[in-house]
Amino acid sequence: MRKIVRPYKPQDCKEIVKLFYDTVHTINLKDYNSAQLDIWAPEEIDVVRWNKSLSSTHTVVVESNGIIVGFGNLDETGHFDRLFVHKDFQGQGVATIITNELEKYARRQGIKVITTEASITARPFFEKRGFQVVKQQSIERKGQILINFVMEKHLVKY
Repeated sequence: MRKIVRPYKPQDCKEIVKLFYDTVHTINLKDYNSAQLDIWAPEEIDVVRWNKSLSSTHTVVVESNGIIVGFGNLDETGHFDRLFVHKDFQGQGVATIITNELEKYARRQGIKVITTEASITARPFFEKRGFQVVKQQSIERKGQILINFVMEKHLVKY
């Protein structure tokens, strides 16, 4: 199955929001309870706000047969804000493709350190990529506590 990497376009937003919701509510269910997932990825997501956020950062999309199978974004400070892979395309290298693209971009921009706030579910992926945990966080949202990890990776030039 051929995968195409391309820049984000505003018309992608609705499909990306659905991918985000579906992925969080299926893949992250092993590490978070339903109430936590409802806070993290509510049914009603502000598509306008998401589009503004994705448009204002370096966002890449991976497509397979015309379907968006993953996306990720990095801001100008080197913060890796989002990385999500379609629930039906887990374990197929999509997250690696996105991360490689964003790391290449960061190097071109002269960014020396990439940071992220990884979920319990995503932590092993980032650790395999050379990210190290800086600290564990307990984030309170609407009465629910979400655990995540501040992680960073020091980029080397090549």
